Amino acid sequence: VSTQSTGKYCTVIRVLCHTQPTLFKLKEKKANIMEIQINGGEVSDKVEFARSLLEKPIAVKDLFSQNEMVDVIGVTRGHGYKGVTYRLGTKKLPRKTHKGLRKVACLGGWHPSRD
Repeated sequence: VSTQSTGKYCTVIRVLCHTQPTLFKLKEKKANIMEIQINGGEVSDKVEFARSLLEKPIAVKDLFSQNEMVDVIGVTRGHGYKGVTYRLGTKKLPRKTHKGLRKVACLGGWHPSRD
């Protein structure tokens, strides 16, 4: 895609970026991929700025200042369909129970006074 047609037909410019997990000492090995929108100025200026950053590492201190407010959107990881032992933290039943150990025998007292 040429720079001229991008500047003419597009209104929002976004850049795909990824992290380099080998540079920091965590157990993470897979790179995180994120889409970052470029704001400010004309569309052609945004395209030129994005092209100037291609194939170059970008430090966090180049993008954000100290105590700057940032909007973050995230999705929590799902855990699928779980049973009551995992989901509610109930005790497992004894070994000799009929039809499974990880069922609910009692979630709480029948009367609040006996709890």
